[in-house]
Amino acid sequence: MLNIEVKCAAAGAKLPTRGSVDAAGWDLYTTHGGIVEPGETVLFHTGLEMAIPHGWCGLIYARSGLSIKKGLAPANKVGVIDADYRGEIIVALHNHGTEPHYINAGDRIAQMIFTPVPEVEWFEVDNLSDT
Repeated sequence: MLNIEVKCAAAGAKLPTRGSVDAAGWDLYTTHGGIVEPGETVLFHTGLEMAIPHGWCGLIYARSGLSIKKGLAPANKVGVIDADYRGEIIVALHNHGTEPHYINAGDRIAQMIFTPVPEVEWFEVDNLSDT
């Protein structure tokens, strides 16, 4: 089990939740509402700060319901939260659709999946094996 220290640093901040015991992603909630116009990107605050352990990172992905039904997805497609980052988790939602969409305070806006980050040693070579 991965233990992550988390601080609710703003009013209305909610700890991440999973939709089921087998869900890979942890839903992130926003602390405020706002309208995302077509073609626009809006920053949504979660009010959460966390200490992801060394050797891990958090990856922020779209929630299927928001991206498929409303065209709302993280502007950078996948956000990377490094283990040494201690600031607030903020999600930039971009509206790929043709209609404006309103996000309410407390809505689930993205999901975070944790993955190990291996130590890597690079070896420069003259040739590689064939594909």
